[in-house]
Amino acid sequence: MGYNNLWIVMVPMALCACTAHAQDKPGTASPPRSPGVEAPAQRLPTDIRRVTLIVRDMETSLRLYRDVVGLQVNYDTVVETSGVALPAGEPGAKARLVLLNSNDPFIGWIGLMQWVSPPLPDPGPYPKRMGPGGTVIVMNTDDVDGRCAAAAKIPGVTMTAPPRMQEYPGRNGGPVIRVRGCNFFDPDGTLIEMNQILK
Repeated sequence: MGYNNLWIVMVPMALCACTAHAQDKPGTASPPRSPGVEAPAQRLPTDIRRVTLIVRDMETSLRLYRDVVGLQVNYDTVVETSGVALPAGEPGAKARLVLLNSNDPFIGWIGLMQWVSPPLPDPGPYPKRMGPGGTVIVMNTDDVDGRCAAAAKIPGVTMTAPPRMQEYPGRNGGPVIRVRGCNFFDPDGTLIEMNQILK
């Protein structure tokens, strides 16, 4: 799969805290909220469950998404692929599929998928500039400086911007939204924005 054909996906990953729960469980911390965004009065028909990334090396990707980002593995198996519904690899090829969740048990997940038998051809170096068809995944974290520093040490990660302060206009004339964040390409060329919403 060429990198020019990647899907554009913006994943909430708790940034919007688009949870399906009516209220937080007693005794748990409230999730981050995006200022000016309220839960819909009626449930919307669609949830964004997860984004699945095709990766070269599962263990390297797990070092990033599990050990550094802090996601939790909830599924790890080998599946047989058709090569049709997901147009990659040969019919009957085996792929390892790992699913990781963040704070919500239903939405905001990342899937990692590596073809193992036979492996996919190596596509070569990923582009360092983005264009149409590129992918950006936005994650909200509790320690942007520490996690960005740890991410930079993972083989294949390319940091495009170190942690810095950014301000965005408020929604509907509301207060300015202040964010501290960094940006980097993961080992397979997916751009990650890791940020921390500030008060």
